[in-house]
Amino acid sequence: MGKHAVKILKVDAKELIKMLNAALAEEWLAYYQYWIGARVMEGPMRSEIEPELLLHADQELNHAVLVTNRIIQIGGTPVLNPAQWIKLAGCDYEEPVDPYVEMILNQNLKGERCAIQRYQDIAEFTYGKDHSTHQMAINILNEELEHEEDIEAWLEDLEIMKNQIKKLRL
Repeated sequence: MGKHAVKILKVDAKELIKMLNAALAEEWLAYYQYWIGARVMEGPMRSEIEPELLLHADQELNHAVLVTNRIIQIGGTPVLNPAQWIKLAGCDYEEPVDPYVEMILNQNLKGERCAIQRYQDIAEFTYGKDHSTHQMAINILNEELEHEEDIEAWLEDLEIMKNQIKKLRL
């Protein structure tokens, strides 16, 4: 813990640590959702999408590192037990029981939109009061926005592909 880091906080540290632990739980779940989804995914464009989903997984893991470090810097304890992840997370984890690429992407899209809201909330909570956490939240938010954009583009490509196949059948 950095004593000065705690001293300069102009937010409720307990509330911030609670928000960050929820974000941390969500990052671990997002990491696993991307990683396992990429591994079991089937269908068109799999060979193009799989490496990108694994990259997204790595980025989610990096977010977990950043959030963990910040929790510790401000005197908190990061969530220590994986059994707590589902309880703390405001974002749902969806098992990839249907491995079709479109289903995997839609599950990840829901997760990204939830993460976008999480980091928007943290950024707003810390704006002008905790510059370090605010900057971290903005940086993560920007990556989550990029993930959403990637997924939406793949889903659009799949839709175009399905429409082209329909036209060929007519």
